[in-house]
Amino acid sequence: MRVVLAEDLFLLRDGLVRMLEAYDFEIAAAVETGPELTKALAELEPDVAVVDVRLPPSHTDEGLQCALAARRARPGLPVLVLSQHVEQLYARELLADGNGGVGYLLKDRVFDADQFIDAVRRVAAGGTAMDPQVISQLLSRRSQDKPMGGLTPREREVMELVAQGRSNAAIAAQLVITERAVAKHTSNIFGKLDLPPSDDDNRRVLAVLAYLDHG
Repeated sequence: MRVVLAEDLFLLRDGLVRMLEAYDFEIAAAVETGPELTKALAELEPDVAVVDVRLPPSHTDEGLQCALAARRARPGLPVLVLSQHVEQLYARELLADGNGGVGYLLKDRVFDADQFIDAVRRVAAGGTAMDPQVISQLLSRRSQDKPMGGLTPREREVMELVAQGRSNAAIAAQLVITERAVAKHTSNIFGKLDLPPSDDDNRRVLAVLAYLDHG
């Protein structure tokens, strides 16, 4: 699996390269600026991009904007964004097109190799990987929102795991319930969020976007 990595801090970039290579990823390019990232994504067509939100020369959200532009040019390009802090706007922008293949992780999460690699693989496969801390903050801020407040406590637990990108089987194992029960909960969630009929993967992304859009 070919990866384009964008991170301006040398030590972190080098560490991520070594970690990804240790798990049999091929590093197509490891760059440190927005222009370099744009060029690499256009020319190398990687299987997944791992991108720091803030890159030179602007040091604002240049990495994110480069990744979003690349997704517009190549719809569905898997992108995992790394950020130092929880920024709701970044997560919303990533999910705005309603497609999967996106992730948002806090940089602290990369020190857990298994969790980071799992997120890269899920995003590369077209799924979502939202940082648990991001989802936790969003849920706490929206506890009284409608239709968010209409979810039962169990549905909110399921929704949090859906937002992290977990499969029905993984959710069932963590909550110690059956996969059939998880499917029933997710169906109820989709209904309460008034999501249009479509494949479940797409509706999962729309459900996360609904959380991000209510606030």
